[in-house]
Amino acid sequence: MSNVDVLIGARIKGRRIALKISQTRLAEAVGVRFQQVQKYESGANRVSASRLLLIAETLGVPIAYFFQGLDSTTTRDDTPSSEGARSTTPMNALSDARVSEILALVETLPTEQQMAVLAFLRTLSKTSETETA
Repeated sequence: MSNVDVLIGARIKGRRIALKISQTRLAEAVGVRFQQVQKYESGANRVSASRLLLIAETLGVPIAYFFQGLDSTTTRDDTPSSEGARSTTPMNALSDARVSEILALVETLPTEQQMAVLAFLRTLSKTSETETA
């Protein structure tokens, strides 16, 4: 299991949940069993490029959606990098299904509402910082 597989799986799950699509429905749409969707979402199994394209079409997103948050220095856990570089992206946060769901829901909002959500989160974050200080 690699960080990339986990991130892609989390983005699939977040988008699926945001659209209120069951694993069974997604599986039927892309020609696999729901257990396979579970494995994709957990990062246990890699998603082939052709299957990822079907998933993207089913979930109504461009295929690039699943790679947001990755950069050219991200490497697989089981493949050493020639320079030993690793992404600085916090994979645990990005792979959290709640975070993926939040991102998927916010993406459906008009820009003005996205900005309002961002302002709210900034305010909420400042409030929680002052409460812990």
